[in-house]
Parts: sequence; structure tokens; C-alpha cells
Amino acid sequence: MTAADFWNDSAKANQLMRELKYLKGCVEPFDKSLEKLNDLEEMTELSREDGEMLAQISQEVCALSETVNEIEIRSILAGPFDKNNVILSINAGAGGTESCDWASMLLRMYTRWAETHGCKVKLIDELKGEEAGIKNATLSIEGEMVYGRLKSEKGVHRLVRISPFDSNKRRHTSFASVDVIPEIEEAIEVAISPDEIRIDIFRSSGPGGQSVNTTDSAVRMTHLPTGIVVQCQNERSQLQNRQMAMKILRARLYEVKRKEQEEKMSKEYGQKQKIEWGSQIRSYVMHPYSMVKDHRTDVETGNVSKVMDGGIDLFIEAFLKMKPEK
Repeated sequence: MTAADFWNDSAKANQLMRELKYLKGCVEPFDKSLEKLNDLEEMTELSREDGEMLAQISQEVCALSETVNEIEIRSILAGPFDKNNVILSINAGAGGTESCDWASMLLRMYTRWAETHGCKVKLIDELKGEEAGIKNATLSIEGEMVYGRLKSEKGVHRLVRISPFDSNKRRHTSFASVDVIPEIEEAIEVAISPDEIRIDIFRSSGPGGQSVNTTDSAVRMTHLPTGIVVQCQNERSQLQNRQMAMKILRARLYEVKRKEQEEKMSKEYGQKQKIEWGSQIRSYVMHPYSMVKDHRTDVETGNVSKVMDGGIDLFIEAFLKMKPEK
């Protein structure tokens, strides 16, 4: 970084700055925790008869325990894309308005989680439900180790509640699927031939603003060999929507290739966990009792409102610490 030509290549320089920040985030908390532990041990020896001081030390130990837990989580997040940003998609399942409303609740939950963790959230695409909620939505979430944390959310989420859309106040079960893929850096090559892409331009829908839905600026890309379709309509210009759509398409194609490699390896090294529609990873029950339970780790909580307000870290951490099946 002290080299005179360091900033001549801004893309490479920014990549190195991100790498430096990541490495500091790994090393510095560990060193500081060791120093804090030594200080607490010395303070304990000097204040065995001082009840007030021991109470303060107890509080310091609890704070240190939380820091050590975060260090443990970071040590687990060592996958090749755990540091990457995320493209998160939510799709309502069968069930009409009820499922669309559930999808919008999940959209708010992940937006709140991202905001409380200092992440940058951008709504890339959204299709509103006919009466309420959303049929599907795609978010871009930028933050520290965000893919490593949110990869645990991939799968089907199940809601049980008294439907606000049912005049008879009956209990309904709704499903929505969440897909999480890492945003692929430009340095990773994903070969896409222009002949393999069909691009459709259409007028954006939604609340608009800044000429968003007054021109034909929305972009839909179809990758003909795989049938993958992505679209972006929330940027201000067709060029920006095209660039974002291409970024999502590259990420989805890379994810397809990665899954193909995983399937080949699983035949030799054992089974991998599959996520399929109808096999929910987590249930959110609001009636006849309040509980959110993750079916992979058996972690549960009765504070449903906190979870729906973005408090999903207990599920994320339990999933990351879960030992893989042999």
C-alpha cells in the first residue's frame, strides 16, 4: 500500500484493501481477546475479597465470551465465497395471497437483519401480489462475511398462523422459498456467449420515481442453454439494469456449475444435504402457540416477533456450528 503506484489500478487496490480489512478482522479481535483474558485473570487475583469488583469482572467475562463466540463464527466462515456479498431471492409458494404476504414478511425480516448488521441492501426486482404481499423479490446485500452467514437461510420456510385474509379466522399454512447465492467477483471467469442470451426490454412497474417507470428501462435476460431468467427494473437507467442483470446471471451460472461439481463429489464422498420444495428448513408458528424452530439444528425460540424483526442470528450460528453428517 505504500508503493507509489498502488492506486494506479483502482480495482486491484480496492480488492487488496478488502483483503486487508478481512485479515485484520480475523487477527485483531483474537489478539485483543487474549490481552483482555490476561487482564481479567490479574484483576481476579487482586480482588478476591471485593464483591463489587468481582461483579464488574463477571460482566467483563460475559462480554469477552460474546467476542470469543464471534471469533469462532469467523473461523468457521472460511469457504471460498463466505466473504462475498449476496444475491437473495424470495419466492412465494402455493397458497395465493397468504403465501404472497408471507414472502413479504420474509423480505422485511432479511432487510431488517441486514440493516442491524450494517449491511447495504438494494431491492433489485420485485413482483407484487395481486391483493397483498409479493410473488417474488430479489435483494442485493453487501456486507462483511454476508454470504457465509446467510447461506444457512437457503431453503423452504413455513408459516402457520390465523390468516388475516380469512373472514372465518381459520388457521393457514404457507410456504416461501429463499435462495441465496454469492455475488461473483469480476476476476472469476464465467464464460457467457452473447449468442446464448436473449434480452427483453420492458417498462418498469412499481412506485417509480426518478423516471424509473416512465421509460422502457427494465431488463430481462434469458440464458438459452440453461433456461435461467433474471431481470432487474429498480435501477434508474436501462444500462444500470442491464449491468445488474448480467451480474446476477453470472452468479447464477456459477452457482449451477458449483452444484454440478458438488453432485459429482457427493457420489464419491457421501450424501450432501438437499433443499427441496416442501421440505422446510424452518417453521414459524404464530397460532395456536408462538415458536420458531429450525428443523436442521432443533434450535427454537418463542419470541417470534424478534425473529420477524431480523433476530435470526441464533439460527445462523447454530447452523454454522453444526457438525456435518459423516
